[in-house]
Amino acid sequence: MFESRIDFSQLNGRIQAARDAVGSLIVGQRQMVDLLLVAVLSEGHVLIEGVPGIAKTLTAKLLARTIDARFSRIQFTPDLMPSDVTGSSVYLPAKGVFEFRRGPVFANIILTDEINRAPAKTQASLFEVMEERQITYDGVTYPMDYPFMVVATQNLIDQEGTYRLPEAQLDRFMFKILVDYPDAAQEVEIMQRHNSGLFAQAPDLPKIIDAGVIRDLRSSIQGVYVKPELLQYIAGIVTATRGNPALYLGASPRASIALLNGAKAWAAMAGRDFITPEDIQELAYPVLRHRIMLSPDKEMEGLTPDDLIKQVLQKIEVPR
Repeated sequence: MFESRIDFSQLNGRIQAARDAVGSLIVGQRQMVDLLLVAVLSEGHVLIEGVPGIAKTLTAKLLARTIDARFSRIQFTPDLMPSDVTGSSVYLPAKGVFEFRRGPVFANIILTDEINRAPAKTQASLFEVMEERQITYDGVTYPMDYPFMVVATQNLIDQEGTYRLPEAQLDRFMFKILVDYPDAAQEVEIMQRHNSGLFAQAPDLPKIIDAGVIRDLRSSIQGVYVKPELLQYIAGIVTATRGNPALYLGASPRASIALLNGAKAWAAMAGRDFITPEDIQELAYPVLRHRIMLSPDKEMEGLTPDDLIKQVLQKIEVPR
């Protein structure tokens, strides 16, 4: 037992309330919900990948409804244009001028559904806003309101009419969350909830977190203590992916920052004011799996990014 130097009672209370609200409708998916909450607390964006029909979009929507902020959903399709995301200028005959009309990206939480359905030109419209929280149009910069977060979903089962996300965009996502099928017991629970009409009568979820609370929680998380040895540990993990013969592309410094910030939020959600090697190891998979690219021969052998990350973690000495 230990006594935390930082009072995380408000954070833990809000986080548990958000979990309970989402869990009132969604069966399982605890890790996805927790990682989404970590991203909210760390100013990160999230990419969710999985087969169709496993509540990727629904979970993101429900969590967004627990946050008192503007929510916007953009369905990415092959004919979606960049202006359909960011906005465009409209001519006003009465005034004789062009006026910029903001697109759906001007919200606090953006759900980009099936992001890999849009071509690279449209995907690129998110580059600036994800990194700098602003849109530049016709020489004018429009900042995003606080907070700002992009949650994207994609599935890799249906390859027809999809476009691979460029590495520069993947690197802007803090986490890539892999979602799998529920187990048999969870499947039964899902059917029971549908059979009872719970989803048809789904109540409005309570607003648990607002912008002011997010700002306060993020400020308190900055005080989480990180031993210098753990900074070296994070750097060792990330740099081990560079120059690795099994990899065509290693992780960037963004990965180190994401791993550090994510571990601090993960520790705070556990009620601790310090991070541990276990926090780093837990988050290494969602932080790194989309930032590394396997060499063609390793892909042919059936190696996955998670397999490679596991090998890296086994080779790096764990500080104690």
